[in-house]
Amino acid sequence: MKKLKRSARLVEMTEYLLVRPHQLIPLTTFAERYGAAKSSISEDLAIIKEVFEEEGMGELHTLAGAAGGVKFIPKAPPHQAKEFIDQLCRKLSEPDRILPGGYLYMSDLLGLPGLMNEAGKLFATAFADLEIDVVMTVETKGIPLAYATGAQLNLPVVLVRRDHQVTEGSAVSINYVSGSHKSLHTMTLSRRALKENSRVLIVDDFMKAGGTVQGMVDLLAEFNATVAGVGVLVESGAVEQRLLQDYVSLASLGEVDAKNKSVSVHPGNYFDRL
Repeated sequence: MKKLKRSARLVEMTEYLLVRPHQLIPLTTFAERYGAAKSSISEDLAIIKEVFEEEGMGELHTLAGAAGGVKFIPKAPPHQAKEFIDQLCRKLSEPDRILPGGYLYMSDLLGLPGLMNEAGKLFATAFADLEIDVVMTVETKGIPLAYATGAQLNLPVVLVRRDHQVTEGSAVSINYVSGSHKSLHTMTLSRRALKENSRVLIVDDFMKAGGTVQGMVDLLAEFNATVAGVGVLVESGAVEQRLLQDYVSLASLGEVDAKNKSVSVHPGNYFDRL
């Protein structure tokens, strides 16, 4: 039990909530932690709730009753989401990102924790009201984004591998078609990594026709799992036929002109899907 001044208690309670998103915390937890009356804790939470909402940090939900408590839901307000998506589009439009063959270099952005955390918060906002058990991605570039999303939703992350590892134990493997050349690939998931009948949020860094994501959807069927949602950082806008229609994207890649060193990037369908 800690005896703190109210100002210090507010700071610590705020930090406690921020690192435990989507977790129901009984008022007795705070009352016993700080040796304070529940009425005082309720007053503190009202102040924190006001700050969270005014600063666009998220929402603080209160559940009444003996089994009630408070739950912090990270959410990005529309203006904050727009600022981030515009910033992402500007970064992706930088001419020096163009690689031979018309590919776009994105690894540096995926390696920025702050940027990934903001992207994860946008996905946490888009899928906040859905019942989700785990976040899934396929190795390797989507891993930072998946963990950022998992942190905002307070959910475990499941990694689909390209090749089976003996340290994973028995696994389920499927073949899927991906890429503009329609090449055949394999993905595998350990049987211990995912419980049957789970509800899964799929997250990936880039989607063209959707073959990789569709492969994960097919793999989940082997576990009797349900796809709760799909989020991609960047989608390719120049696709005649996409295998997937129901997804949320933050940015849409248009024409990549390698000769003239120009890239066209626009906001994705994030606001349309909210």
